[in-house]
Amino acid sequence: MPPPRRIHHINFVVRDLDNAIEFYENVIGLPTFAVLDHDIRGSRIARSRVGETWFVLVCPYDRSSIPGRHLERHGEGFFLLSFGVDDLPASLSHIEAEDRGDVRDGILDWRVADIGEHCGAALQLTEDRD
Repeated sequence: MPPPRRIHHINFVVRDLDNAIEFYENVIGLPTFAVLDHDIRGSRIARSRVGETWFVLVCPYDRSSIPGRHLERHGEGFFLLSFGVDDLPASLSHIEAEDRGDVRDGILDWRVADIGEHCGAALQLTEDRD
């Protein structure tokens, strides 16, 4: 299996997106966040680049969505870790996880596949469509 080449993105689920953006920009000093709607996941999303990794804040507006259910079950905090791969189908074919998902479009130019959950967080593979 081709190994992941980096951490592609890390997601934190939050209740108040504006407050979270303010904290990470003004207190931590992250670069300005880009905000967008991710209707497929029933969430508003903000992302900022930290080196080669995207730091993503997910604020669900649909309580029945995956992020919404995670927020209700676990509260705010670490939600998802995504490993960057060069060939998503090849990498995915070697993973035999019970709750492995199909390849789908993520935000912007990302193709993603959920590969399960570990230590209370979702795990995912991501490939950029450059």
